[in-house]
Amino acid sequence: MDFFNHYLKEEISTGILLMLVILMRIIVSKLVRKYAKTSQIIERRTNLVIKYIHILITILALITLILIWGVQAKDIFITLSSIATVIGVAMFAQWSILSNISSGIILFFSFPFKIGDIILIHDKDFLEEGEIEDIGAFHVTLRSKEGEVIIYPNNLFFQKGISIMKKPSINDNEFTD
Repeated sequence: MDFFNHYLKEEISTGILLMLVILMRIIVSKLVRKYAKTSQIIERRTNLVIKYIHILITILALITLILIWGVQAKDIFITLSSIATVIGVAMFAQWSILSNISSGIILFFSFPFKIGDIILIHDKDFLEEGEIEDIGAFHVTLRSKEGEVIIYPNNLFFQKGISIMKKPSINDNEFTD
């Protein structure tokens, strides 16, 4: 019983933090869904962005919780910098994965094109034209006029020129020249 009385301030702060985290997750989810609805973004992409934001909120809440329970900020920063260094070295070869995820989030909010648009990718000597079938966390799936499926990494959309050739109309099911 002495434990509960001794750490009453930390317990109350932890309860308030948990309520704030739940409230923030609900508010952020509603705001992102509202934005997605007005921008006509598909549900799967919306859920993916919400998941990333929830992970960020959870990480920030864990750091705050550690501070509430008396761990020194200096110790947290030393630990986090050590972990970041190890992860950075271990994942150096995997930078493209993080780049594609970041690009996918930027594509979600800037949304220059959507599923059903016909785009032309200016990739040096090779022009890729296709209809967008899916926009995922890591890549965009295109289908060429010949029916070929083209998978294009998200981060390359920020490195290559893109022309939106045709926005689909309600009656369009096929490409037209």
